[in-house]
Amino acid sequence: MAAAAGELLPNVVHEKSLWAVVIGGGLGVLVMLAVKELAKKAEGYISLIATVGVDVLIDGLIIGIGFAAGAKEGILLTIALTIELLFLSLSVAAMLSQAKASRGKVIATTFGIALLLPLGAVIGVVLLAGLSGSTLAGFFAFGLVALLYLVTEELLVEAHEIPDTPLTTATFFVGFLLLIIIEETL
Repeated sequence: MAAAAGELLPNVVHEKSLWAVVIGGGLGVLVMLAVKELAKKAEGYISLIATVGVDVLIDGLIIGIGFAAGAKEGILLTIALTIELLFLSLSVAAMLSQAKASRGKVIATTFGIALLLPLGAVIGVVLLAGLSGSTLAGFFAFGLVALLYLVTEELLVEAHEIPDTPLTTATFFVGFLLLIIIEETL
C-alpha cells in the first residue's frame, strides 16, 4: 500500500493525462478481474499457485514500471514487493506441505514463482524503455490499480479471515512508515 501511495500515485498525478489514466486504470481493473475469475475456476492448491504466480509476475511488471519512473522508485517498489513475495512464498510452501507435496516440489514451486518477479521486471523495463508522457502515465495507472487491487482485494480480505489484533494493525503501519523512512534515506 505504501509503495502504491508513495511511488506510483505521484507519477500518475504528475503527468496530468486524464485519458491515459482512465485507459491504464481501466485495463488494470479488467486484468485483475480476469485474474480473479481464472482463480475461481481452478481448484485447490493449483488455484493458489496460479493466483500467486500471476500476482508475482504483475508485481515484477510494477517494479519495471517503477524503474521507468526512476531508480529510487524502482528500488523502493523492489523492496516492498520482495517482502510481499517472501510472505506469498511462505503461504504457498505451507499449503503445499499441508497437501503432502514432496520437499523438492515445494522448493521447485516456490523457486519458480520467485523467478516470475525478475522476469516481470525485465518485461516491464523493456516494454517501457523510452516511453514518456501520457503513455507512461497509463502504465503507472495500470500498475497503481493492479497493486491496490492485489493489496485490498486479495491480501486484506485474507488477513481479515482471522480477528485483528493491535499487533497486526501496528505491523501494517510500521511497514508503511518503514517504506517512507527508506525513501527519505535514499
